[in-house]
Amino acid sequence: MNIGSLLQRSTSALHPDQVEVAARSGGAFILVRVEDLSRRHVSAHLEIEVHEPLEMVLQLAVPDMPGTGRRESLTVTREGELLAATEVAIPGEGRSHVLTVRPGRVLVDYQATVAGRAAAPEVTPADRLTYVRPSRYAESDQLVAVAHAEFAGISGAQDLLAAVSSWVGTHLRYVPGSSGPTDGAVQTLLRRQGVCRDYAHLVIALLRALDVPARLAAVYAPGLQPMDFHAVAEALVDGCWRVVDATLLAPRAGLVRIATGRDAADTAFLSMYGGAATLVATEVMAVLDGELPADDVTRLTTIG
Repeated sequence: MNIGSLLQRSTSALHPDQVEVAARSGGAFILVRVEDLSRRHVSAHLEIEVHEPLEMVLQLAVPDMPGTGRRESLTVTREGELLAATEVAIPGEGRSHVLTVRPGRVLVDYQATVAGRAAAPEVTPADRLTYVRPSRYAESDQLVAVAHAEFAGISGAQDLLAAVSSWVGTHLRYVPGSSGPTDGAVQTLLRRQGVCRDYAHLVIALLRALDVPARLAAVYAPGLQPMDFHAVAEALVDGCWRVVDATLLAPRAGLVRIATGRDAADTAFLSMYGGAATLVATEVMAVLDGELPADDVTRLTTIG
């Protein structure tokens, strides 16, 4: 659909699992788990200098998530002029906003408040096939020997995810700026350092090498320091997508999904085609009402 530069949307449906005591008509109390109604506030600000006309694709918006309520706004301007964006929803991946932009300074501002906890993402037969195969940045076919040597004998999804997360976390150093935009899991393992997307790619590649479907999720991450866009892995175990974050930089229970895909090629927050531009500045914010939840790498957790 074609939307203006200002986008406002609100949903309020709650997943049945979020209500502990069903209400009766006529004034009965409804008891709802407090953690399921905690609100999370996210925002992103981009400054882009466009040198030549181009098509710009933004992946900043929180996707539709059954069980949550959302209020959001997206504003894009060029030299103070409001621009219109076309929203493109990609099933299973997220929401993109596409614009054609002429040269000049472009400012992008996205804000959202998310209430409640999302229902577990649907798992399709296509997921099981798509996310077990090697991909551009998760070259699982080149890491089969490593994966089987390091994780042989580990049974049970909970133990395997914890083992892979801990192994990646102890074998890599988190070094901002240490990786390039074309580095994949193999290069990350050789260099033994990287940032969040590199950690996630290595986790994904190792899990796929063990025939466990795995994918990348771009997220807003309350508690992340320094604050930025964040990337984590998700593994399909026992019919449910479970989040794995080997960086341990933010509690997994507070994450807010932006986009989902095979790897970073599907989840970039900004893509530009047909022209030239420079990303001048980014500013990301993610907070939640109340205290940050505790996290335990051995606990199976779902992005909500």
